Amino acid sequence: MKAIYYTKYGSPDVVQLKEIEKPVPKENEILLRVQASSLNQYDLHLLTGTPFLVRLMGAGLFKPGRKIPGADIAGQVEAVGLNAKQFKPGDEVFGCGGKGFAEYACVQENKYAPKPSNLTPEEAAAVPMAALTALQGLRDKGKIRKGQRVLINGASGGVGSFAVQLAKLFETEVTAVCRTSKMDFVRSVGADQVIDYTREDATKIGQPYDLIFDIAAYRPVSDYKRILKPGGIYIIAGGSVARIVQMMLVSKIGKKNKNMMTMMANVDQKDLLILKEYLEAGKIRPFIDKRYPLNEAGAALWYLKNGLAKGKVVVTVP
Repeated sequence: MKAIYYTKYGSPDVVQLKEIEKPVPKENEILLRVQASSLNQYDLHLLTGTPFLVRLMGAGLFKPGRKIPGADIAGQVEAVGLNAKQFKPGDEVFGCGGKGFAEYACVQENKYAPKPSNLTPEEAAAVPMAALTALQGLRDKGKIRKGQRVLINGASGGVGSFAVQLAKLFETEVTAVCRTSKMDFVRSVGADQVIDYTREDATKIGQPYDLIFDIAAYRPVSDYKRILKPGGIYIIAGGSVARIVQMMLVSKIGKKNKNMMTMMANVDQKDLLILKEYLEAGKIRPFIDKRYPLNEAGAALWYLKNGLAKGKVVVTVP
């Protein structure tokens, strides 16, 4: 089968299209014929081996342990492992946890759910990691409630575009932060107010917020503390390593910092099913900026790395 493959850490230039052996599903796995896979910052971290922490967390110290990008996948079940009982050949599914930049991928069945009936494979592939991060961050970590004032920093990317939609679904007032070129897009997603960070400092204007969801954490945590209501919650879901480490330390110091935290998505099948319901009801939708064929995956990775994407970038597999 054909797959996008890399054997050393580096820029998107290190990936290449190769012919490799088709995988065979283990007992609790299903074999998917991949139809589409979407890109996440996670894929870039694994590709570049940066920050170095990702190598210590299992990516491979000196060379990549995971050689095919694409955690998010939408595809059709081709075969099932001996103990895989949830799906059968022919079922269309979507989920997270795989090597989707390939014609076939073996994945754990409990990290997948039936594809939303109203979505194309490309649209379904744009959902899992980004939407799970937004849902779990706002609902579980943020304890989001109707009527709250919510600030979403980094609102124009995959996670951000879902976070804006979900925050509106919870009936909150949403202020979104992004760059000038992406303001119209963020308004179209549903933000009530949009702040252009190249012209205004979101931490020095407006009223305090009940919840701040920071997907692009590059500023000192103290800057956001001054616009957080007493008892408000501040969550980092992406950004610089320095800020993430700072947040991890701050959250452990004193009771007054207990509402400040970092988070990573958990690939939960129940939450995938919740997202499926929202998607089929038209309550949220994926926004795809660009689609690339498998043989142009390197260009897709560069597009994401350069910060150009509005919503999601998807790789399609013919």
